[in-house]
Amino acid sequence: MREHETGGHDNPYSTRRAWHRRRNPDAACRMRTSLRARLLLWLLVPLTLFVLLTSIASFHAACRTADRMEDAALLASARTIGELLSWSDGSLAVTILPGALDNFESSHRDRIYYKVVTGEGRLLGGTPELAMPAQDISQPVHYDTTVDGTALRAVGYARLLYEGSKVVPVTVVVARTRQSREAMRDQLWRPQLIRACVMLALLAVLVPLGLAMELRPLMRLRNDVAGRTPSQIGPMPAEGLPRELRPIVDAINQCIAQIRLHAQTQRHFVADAAHQLCTPLTLLDTQIQYACLHCRGECACETALQGARRSMKKMTDLTHQLLMLAQAESGPMPVRTMTDMADVVASVLEEQIVAAQRRDIDLGAEAGTGALVAGNAPLLGALVWNLVDNAIRYTQRGGRVTVIVRRAHDEVLLQVIDNGPGLSAEARAHVFERFYRATALGDGTGLGMPIVREVALRHGGSVTLGAGYGRTGLCVSVRLPAWNGEDAQ
Repeated sequence: MREHETGGHDNPYSTRRAWHRRRNPDAACRMRTSLRARLLLWLLVPLTLFVLLTSIASFHAACRTADRMEDAALLASARTIGELLSWSDGSLAVTILPGALDNFESSHRDRIYYKVVTGEGRLLGGTPELAMPAQDISQPVHYDTTVDGTALRAVGYARLLYEGSKVVPVTVVVARTRQSREAMRDQLWRPQLIRACVMLALLAVLVPLGLAMELRPLMRLRNDVAGRTPSQIGPMPAEGLPRELRPIVDAINQCIAQIRLHAQTQRHFVADAAHQLCTPLTLLDTQIQYACLHCRGECACETALQGARRSMKKMTDLTHQLLMLAQAESGPMPVRTMTDMADVVASVLEEQIVAAQRRDIDLGAEAGTGALVAGNAPLLGALVWNLVDNAIRYTQRGGRVTVIVRRAHDEVLLQVIDNGPGLSAEARAHVFERFYRATALGDGTGLGMPIVREVALRHGGSVTLGAGYGRTGLCVSVRLPAWNGEDAQ
C-alpha cells in the first residue's frame, strides 16, 4: 500500500471530525432549542393563562361596575322624575324638567326614554312603547328591554302619591341606550388588558434573554467538549457553572477519568508489548541471518530462510510502527522545545539516502530559513521519516522525491512530493485509517499515515493531500504552527 499518497481532499480523520461537528452542533442546537422551548413553555404558558384569566375576570368586573354605575344613574333619574309628580285640579300631572335627565349626559349620544304610568295603567307622560317591568316593583327593578329594536337598560321605580285620603300608586320607568355603559366598561377594562399584554410581551422578550444568559455556562461547556480531539480526555471545567449543573459535571468528569485511565492502560500495554517484542525479533532476525550464511548451496533451505527473514523484517517494522504510534498517541504531550524543521528533515534524509539509492530514486530537499516550530523533535522526526519512507517505498525506480520545508506566514509548511503512481479517490478517503493498504504491492504496515496524522494533531497542525509533479504522483502537506517564543513546555 502507498500510505503517503495525496489528493485534493482533507485527511479523512479531519473529514470525519468535521462531519461529526456538523452533526453535533445541529443536535446540540436542537437540544438547546428544545430545552429553551420547554422552559419557555413552563414559564410563558402559565403566565399566558394567568393573563387570560385575569383579563376575563377584569372584563366581568368592568361590566359589573359599568352596570352598577348605569343602574345607579337610572334610579337617580327615576326618583327625580318621581319627585316631579304633583296634583293639579284633583288629578296627577308630571312636568319633566331638563335637569331631571342631566345624569344621562354623555359624549356617546345615548337616547333616553321614560314613562310614567298610574296604577290603573293611565299614561301620564313619556314613551308609550317603553315596556314595563314584568315583576313586582315594590322595590326598584332594573331590567333590559328594547324600543324599535334598540337595546335599552331600564329601571322601574314605584311610589305612592297622597291627596287627602286618596292614594294613587305611580310607576316611573327610565331607560337609556348602552353606548355609555360599553364605553365605561372599555375604559375600565382596556387599560388593564393593555398592561397585561405589555407585561406578557416583556416576559416573552426578557425570558429568552435571561435563559440565553443563564445557559451560557452550559453552552461554554458544550463548546469545550465539542472542540476536543480524541486525545484530549481531560476533565470538564466546573468553574462558573450553576450549582445545579456541578453534580452532572462531576459525574461526567468521573466517567472521563475512568476512560482516561483505561485509554492510558491500553496505550501503555501497546507500547510495552511493542518494546518487549523488539528484542526477541532482533535476536530472531540475527539467528535467521546466521542460518542463511550456513545454508548456502542448499536452495530449499536458503529460500525458506530468506522468506522467513523477509517476514521477520516486516514484523520488526510493524512492531516499530506500533511503538511509534503508541508514542504519538500517548496521554501527556512530550516536552516541546524550539525545533528547526530543516534540521529534522536533513537528519531523516541522511537515514533514508541509502534506501533511495537502492531504488535509484532522486531524493532531494528544499529548505527555507525560519522553519521553527514548538515541538518534540523525536515525534517530528518520526513524522518526516514516515512520509519520506512511504514516498521512497512506493515510487517507481528512477523516480523523484523532494522534501520542501519553509515558513509560510505564521505556519511552517512541510511537503513531501513524488512522481509515483498516486492514489485513487477511494484510497485517499481511507489512507489515514490504521492498517489500511490501497494495494497489495510493497511491504508497508499501514501505520505510516496514521502516525503522521497523530503527530501533526498533537502539535496543533493538519495534514492534507494533493497532487504531485505534473498533476501525477503525491504531495503530502503538513502545516504546523510556527514558533512564537511562548510555546515551549
